Amino acid sequence: MKAVVMNEFGGPDVLNYQDVETPEIGPDDVLVEVHAVSINRTFDLFMREDTYAYTPELPHILGVDPSGVITAVGENVTDRKVGDRVFCSIFVPTTRPDPYMSLPGLGPVDFLGVTVWGGYAQYIRTMASRTVPIPDNLNFHEATVIGRHLATAVNQVDNVLKAKEGDTVLVMGATGGLGAACVQVAKWSGATVIAAAGTDDRVAATLGLGADHAINYRTHDLTEEILKLTDGQGVTGVCDSVADPETFNQVIHGMARGATLVTAGNASGAPDVPLSVRRLYLYFLNIVGEPREAPGGLEAAFVRAGEGGVKALIDQVLPLSQAADAHRRVESRAGTGKVVLDPTLD
Repeated sequence: MKAVVMNEFGGPDVLNYQDVETPEIGPDDVLVEVHAVSINRTFDLFMREDTYAYTPELPHILGVDPSGVITAVGENVTDRKVGDRVFCSIFVPTTRPDPYMSLPGLGPVDFLGVTVWGGYAQYIRTMASRTVPIPDNLNFHEATVIGRHLATAVNQVDNVLKAKEGDTVLVMGATGGLGAACVQVAKWSGATVIAAAGTDDRVAATLGLGADHAINYRTHDLTEEILKLTDGQGVTGVCDSVADPETFNQVIHGMARGATLVTAGNASGAPDVPLSVRRLYLYFLNIVGEPREAPGGLEAAFVRAGEGGVKALIDQVLPLSQAADAHRRVESRAGTGKVVLDPTLD
């Protein structure tokens, strides 16, 4: 099969489109023909540069969120069949002595595209139990974006922020995959949503996702705008997985007393941000790291998506052979929404 293999760390040119052996499946596995996999700044760009918190063994195949069609099933698999359209969860149970993480309900897990080979390939092997059927109303490109981010957004907004009617939630990087999902989940909760993005085009796109207000944090003082929109009270919850050193303290000073900020990453690429400790303790603020999904969250997310109304912002869809160009597109921060690779395209 064709795959994009990384034999060294560095710039986009280290991504080699080449032939590799098609994976052999075990008794509990399925083989999935990949129709979509997205480019993620943290798990793909940072991993390629070897600036992520984990360094994979080389050679390595990236791609944490593949979706596609099952082409073979293991002898023990009874609830999946050839021809099923599925999304492959990033979290895969493992017996390795040094697992990447432990999840409620799953225990020790590996990460597709991080600790094991991922979806930048024509085919991927994964456990049948870690695949989720794709509703008929979603195409593969949409399913990949929704599967990657919606369950995490639900966990952050519903379980960490506990957002409800009467609350005001700020979402930073609101046109990124996770940000766009958080905007929608916060609206479902009944909260007022303030979306923040770095260009006027992205600000406009957040209103199409359902945000009540939108701020360009490159052209406006973020704290000032937040306080204007909240009658000086500040927001009760924040989803900020950008962690931009230029805006982070502005976010902190826009939070109401007792508010919570939840994060799942640092898409800005900065390893550290300034923090007003005085604001933190005087306002009884909470900062929570939560990059996971709740048990059953992925399945529930696709049920919700199957009911309609979930929007996936997609910037471009490119063939697998153009993975390096896809990385350059994401690095440029030029588009709005996710960049997706489709191995079925020429």
